[in-house]
Amino acid sequence: MKAAPGSRVAALLLATGLAAAALSQPQSATAQPLYRSVDGQGRVTFSDRPPSSAARPVDATPANDIDTGAGALPFELRQVVQRYPVTLYAQRDCAPCDEGRAMLRARGIPFQERTVTTNAEVDALQRLSGQTGLPLLVIGSQQLRGYTDAEWSQYLNAAGYPSRNSLPAGYTPPAARPLIAPAPAAAVPQPPQSPAAAPPPSGPTPANPAGIRF
Repeated sequence: MKAAPGSRVAALLLATGLAAAALSQPQSATAQPLYRSVDGQGRVTFSDRPPSSAARPVDATPANDIDTGAGALPFELRQVVQRYPVTLYAQRDCAPCDEGRAMLRARGIPFQERTVTTNAEVDALQRLSGQTGLPLLVIGSQQLRGYTDAEWSQYLNAAGYPSRNSLPAGYTPPAARPLIAPAPAAAVPQPPQSPAAAPPPSGPTPANPAGIRF
């Protein structure tokens, strides 16, 4: 794995590699069931424990402000995307990120990708998730740190995403964008223009009685 410029980005890559190694350990052969619940503030969470009686039914539809091309999706898939939009936070030269991205595309999951490259974006990722390991997958408000096929599949199933690719043939996924949008380039100040020289006066003058012009 090649380190990106900057000491903090290099530390991020190291943390990603360590997280991938830890997550590559064998998982339990029997997957536990997951439950969805929505708290009083509308936050959606997944858990292997049944939701409490105080949990609200899962019928909330939080606004989806991520461009997933939902208008071109089948109705059932569009409903899931609007409730539980998927965002992948990734980085170049990151094998687990590549594996996670390939898994989402093969399964036909509409998702928005945010790239983490600069030190400022590493700081933003830290504020977002409390850590700097990549990849980070967000389903609704649920965060999955690191990539394992079984865990990602389990949570996508719980959110209601189809197990097989149901995207239309002409679907175009949105392009990956930086986690922090680049600032617009400042306008380059132009040097002041010198005033144009006044044309010489026409006709006779005290300095040119004959009014001769050259």
